[in-house]
Amino acid sequence: MTYHFDYLLLCLSTLFTLINPIGIAPIFLTLTERFSNSEQKIIAKKGVLTGFIVLITFAYLGSYVFALYSISIDAFRIMGGIIFFRSGLKMLESIIARTRTTPAETEEGLEHDDIAISPIGIPIVTGPGAITAVMVLAGETDGAQKQILLLLSITFVMLVTLTIFLTAPKIFNRLGKSGARLIQRLMGMILMVIAVQFIIDGISNVIVTILLNIKS
Repeated sequence: MTYHFDYLLLCLSTLFTLINPIGIAPIFLTLTERFSNSEQKIIAKKGVLTGFIVLITFAYLGSYVFALYSISIDAFRIMGGIIFFRSGLKMLESIIARTRTTPAETEEGLEHDDIAISPIGIPIVTGPGAITAVMVLAGETDGAQKQILLLLSITFVMLVTLTIFLTAPKIFNRLGKSGARLIQRLMGMILMVIAVQFIIDGISNVIVTILLNIKS
């Protein structure tokens, strides 16, 4: 019993730390500020659902998917870093996508530029760290009970993330436009730093792998 409880705590603490729903809430808000409250809720639900599907997929099929397409986690890190840097640069410069003037255009824009899936679902909610974590945790499952605990952990953390996304606008609105812009720029800087680190880690690991192959 204690053995499974320890595994559950490991799953919850690891996923919550890597996904960091409290830390990514301001990023979610700045990326969705051009949308109405109802649209923000739709994007939040769709983004979290995307993250949930991605984590479940990689938890149980990740090693097969990577092997099938010859994809490394470092390639995913580099891709995530590029997306992070692009989003962070826009936030730092306070560049907001062109505002639609009619509900029809807004709906069309939401469907055309679906930020719920990317970058919110991937890689903000579900980044390389979280994907790597679920693959490692899944590798430690030695029975159905641990698999269920991993599934419950992913579900719980995703529900917490959704709850924070849905309640964050009320807190964010109290900051006012000046406070919102300040947080937006700060989050943009943080995103760009994270992006650079992702790219450095990915490229460094690729270089190390190449050097090891040459020596061997």
